[in-house]
Order: sequence, then C-alpha cells, then structure tokens
Amino acid sequence: MRASILLASLLLVPSALLAGPRDDIGGPYKLIDQDGRHVTQATYAGKPVLMYFGFSSCPDVCPTDLARIERIARRVQQSSRVAVTPIFVTVDPERDTPAKMKLYVSMFGKDFVGLTGSPAQIKDIAAKYHVYYKKVPFGDSGQYTMDHSTFLFLLDRQGRYVDHFGRTVDEKVVAQRIDADLKGKPVAAK
Repeated sequence: MRASILLASLLLVPSALLAGPRDDIGGPYKLIDQDGRHVTQATYAGKPVLMYFGFSSCPDVCPTDLARIERIARRVQQSSRVAVTPIFVTVDPERDTPAKMKLYVSMFGKDFVGLTGSPAQIKDIAAKYHVYYKKVPFGDSGQYTMDHSTFLFLLDRQGRYVDHFGRTVDEKVVAQRIDADLKGKPVAAK
C-alpha cells in the first residue's frame, strides 16, 4: 500500500523537480531578436523563460499557443510575482525576418520576444531542444508550410531547462507547475 502511494505521488511531481535542471535539453545559442540584435541565452539571464518553437505564417496552432502562453505568463506573474519572459523561436527563418517577427510577437504582448537566425542557427537550437520541424511543400510556385512539435519549455533564471508542457495541458495546471518548479516544490495533488 505504501509503495503504491509513493508511486502515485511521484507521478504527480514534475520530472524536473526529481532530477533538477537537465543538461541534455537546451544549451547555448546565438540568434537575432525582433529588433535585429544578436542575442544568446545569457541575454535573458535573471528571469525565467517560456520558450516555444513555431512560425509566423502558421494559420492556427501557433497563434492559439502564443495567446495561451501570454495568459500562462500573466497567471504566473499574478500568483507568484515572478515575471516570465515568453520567447517565440521561429522554425522558418527563410520567411521570419526580425521585422516580421517584431510585428508578429507584438500581437501577443509587449514582453514577447521573437527570435530568428540563419537556417543553421535554427537547426542548432531546435536540435538542442529536441524540437521536430520540417518544411512541407503545397500548392504551386514554391509554397510551403512548416510541420513542427508544439512543446512549451520552461527555463530557469540561468537559462537551463526545467520542464516542458504539451499544448493539451490545462493553462491553470501549467501555471501551477511553473510556479512550483520556480519555487522548487512539487505540485500538490487535488
């Protein structure tokens, strides 16, 4: 009986709390922000980060997820008084220039950061976060869309991976887990 209670309680604890920050997900990067500045993970040191990979021409998933991320960041700040920086990294650097990223991320909140770079830089950061993406041609004359994974990554104040969340996890639950992760405490079972 005690073993089953222990196992059940461990299943409720975010895996990141059991192991601490992981070094097999994430890592150093060099990209360009929406203002054309060269940035690295150190640029955002001091604040936790919510990082999401997508593309600005995405018709529905990315805008829905970015609006959700803004609500989650606001909820975390209201509940814990910790400002979280939402960062959107493009997987479509051919079309997502800094100017296009600036216009796009500004629609989701004043604190949103949009990052782009060369195809090699995007390939590098995507590999570090184990993010899948693929160009998918359609229609005529070189049209394409991007297929990509849709995880939201939480990074600590030093830019290290702490946790990740699928898009079907309730916003309130995500915010509670982020708050608990930032405080280093497990989420209480309900």
